[in-house]
Amino acid sequence: MRTSIFLALLLFLASCGQQQTSNDQSAAAPAASEDTGQSNVQDSESQPDVVRIAVNSADHTTLVAALKAAGYVDELSNAGPFTVFAPTNAAFEKLPAGTVETLVKPENKEKLRDILEYHVFVGVVSENLVKDGMKLNQVNLENVTLGKKDGKLTVNGANVLGSARGSNGVVYIIDTVLLPPEK
Repeated sequence: MRTSIFLALLLFLASCGQQQTSNDQSAAAPAASEDTGQSNVQDSESQPDVVRIAVNSADHTTLVAALKAAGYVDELSNAGPFTVFAPTNAAFEKLPAGTVETLVKPENKEKLRDILEYHVFVGVVSENLVKDGMKLNQVNLENVTLGKKDGKLTVNGANVLGSARGSNGVVYIIDTVLLPPEK
């Protein structure tokens, strides 16, 4: 009995290692240039992660473009947990003309990453746990200050317009792009 189970297991493992040939192009491995990270996992059953929340929002197309330019889509699609302060498109429009276009250029990737990292805290901060004046040390190692007065939440003075819970954290929608302190 033991031998037959062992042989069945060996045959199974051997068959898993054999390469299958097929004319079906959909079964082919993705090309090296295609995105193959965590963000490309197709899952319509589970709660969306913090990136999918932004991707599915018409008000966050600029943020999504910035995340892609910085190469941070996969990182924020991972397990987390994260607290993300997500500026709306209107928040990006408040920046001086040409700022976004300049930041998404490859030569400015590190500056863009620093700004985006200033919008992310590792851990989940639920609104009911926020205390006025509470500080969070963001991914870029700089602090933001949360405010809570009369039931309204702010981060560095930016108004929190709403929030969404994701599978790997929480997204707070904000009306201003947070700019880290000059180093």
